[in-house]
Amino acid sequence: MRMTPREIDHTERDRLVVAHIGLVKALAHRLAQRLPPQVEIPDLISIGVLGLMDAASRYRAALGVPFDAFARRRVQGAMLDALRELDWAPRSLRKLRRELDLAMGRLRHQLRREPTEDEIAAELNMTAAAYGRSLEQLRTLELGAVRPLDDGSPEGAGLLDLCFDPDEGPEVRLQRTELREHLARAIEQLPPREKHVLAMYYHQEMTLAEIGQVIGVGESRVSQLRSLAISRLRTTLRATLGLAEKAA
Repeated sequence: MRMTPREIDHTERDRLVVAHIGLVKALAHRLAQRLPPQVEIPDLISIGVLGLMDAASRYRAALGVPFDAFARRRVQGAMLDALRELDWAPRSLRKLRRELDLAMGRLRHQLRREPTEDEIAAELNMTAAAYGRSLEQLRTLELGAVRPLDDGSPEGAGLLDLCFDPDEGPEVRLQRTELREHLARAIEQLPPREKHVLAMYYHQEMTLAEIGQVIGVGESRVSQLRSLAISRLRTTLRATLGLAEKAA
């Protein structure tokens, strides 16, 4: 019996899904290491499987992109979209992020250079310990803002949405090519250690503990450096693109 094109597509889709369930599980377990304990791995896997099925339905070999790479973005995107909808971050944490960004923007304007962590803490009227705890608290808030792009974009794509508050409006979603160029320049301006942390975290997909082993610090310090780097990128891009700060 000869199969119709639709049946052939379904057969190929099912084969791709079955063959890549392991990818979904691996991504879910890696993502769970960065999340609060109330987020359960089986839930992430279930959401990821739906993303995998969508990827298998849309995939065409003629695109010239390996299915693993194509599926990875959609699976990660499905999981992260679901996490954003949970919106576990309290209002106080969102206010803290705005205060950090505003302080960094003021210091950069005054000093005409990137402020140090001691200078940022002083601007926020925080002790070094309180400042470090604040950066650590921002870890989960920033994760919920990440949304990988599906267009095969180059380095910096996974950070594009992360650098803007998702409530800031559609203007930051426009002209993605131009935004990526601005982002690439902003990344180059980061202190070397923070730039290295971002590269290992987003492009090499290393865990905080793995990064800590490479640069010789604890996991919490890596988390602080990551949060600080993201805040630097947000303030740089807002200034570059002329985006007005919203009231906290």
